[in-house]
Amino acid sequence: MKEINYEKFLSDLVGPLISFPEEMVVKTFDDDGDVINIQILVNPEDVGRLIGKKGRIINSIRTIAYACAARAGKRIEISVDSF
Repeated sequence: MKEINYEKFLSDLVGPLISFPEEMVVKTFDDDGDVINIQILVNPEDVGRLIGKKGRIINSIRTIAYACAARAGKRIEISVDSF
């Protein structure tokens, strides 16, 4: 099975949802074994748009990413922050 580039996958998924996609940064931390930690940094004006009402948008993004990672036998943790 081909290895997925989660940084590119998430940037392609999140980019159309925010107002300033050129300022978005997706970083991978602690890719140790089964758990992949990813941080999405966006403009402070886009944080609320990315999280959505009651966290619905970010939860949907996490669900899609979890499904992709599960196919490879891994777990993924996604956090959102502004810079």
